[in-house]
Amino acid sequence: MPRIRPLEPPYAADVLHTLRRWTPPRAPHQPLSLFRVLQRNRDLASRMFALGGGLLGHGLLPDADRELVIARATARAGCTYEWGVHAATMGRWAGLTPEQLAATATEAPYDPEAPDAPDAPTSPRWAPHQAALLRAVDELHDTADLSDTAWSALSAHYEDDQLLELLVLTGWYRTIAGLANALRLNDEPWSTPFPSA
Repeated sequence: MPRIRPLEPPYAADVLHTLRRWTPPRAPHQPLSLFRVLQRNRDLASRMFALGGGLLGHGLLPDADRELVIARATARAGCTYEWGVHAATMGRWAGLTPEQLAATATEAPYDPEAPDAPDAPTSPRWAPHQAALLRAVDELHDTADLSDTAWSALSAHYEDDQLLELLVLTGWYRTIAGLANALRLNDEPWSTPFPSA
């Protein structure tokens, strides 16, 4: 049971307008529980929409890279809600395979303290730029910082403006994960189930 109940229909006209803006056209389900909870503080929701919508709809990172970052950041935060929503929709639409999406939740995090740690995740499913993204998300999650090695690996694939966006994107989805977790949101019935380790 969520700690703050999502709004239920019938919605006030302004709430309905906002929820329609946040929901893809012809979506076969009602607006996300997260969006319906946020409508209990409409000013906050409006400010959040500006950043979240900008990152998703107008970002500089390729869609698949953006969704890989989101999947890893939400998985590392243990947020089955947001991970499942993106895995079921935008992650697949961006071209990530079900195996890649599952691996964001099941592959052990990069550990620079491990005696034989490679410079990045080494699974054959990851291209070098993807491995650099995963390592960066893991380091940001664990330390709120990036090592020079991680930064150099990213810089080999991304421009400065994309790197800034990557840092904000990772932090934003850590925030969203914490919000969904603390609210105890139930997974959407249509979302992808979080894989077992």
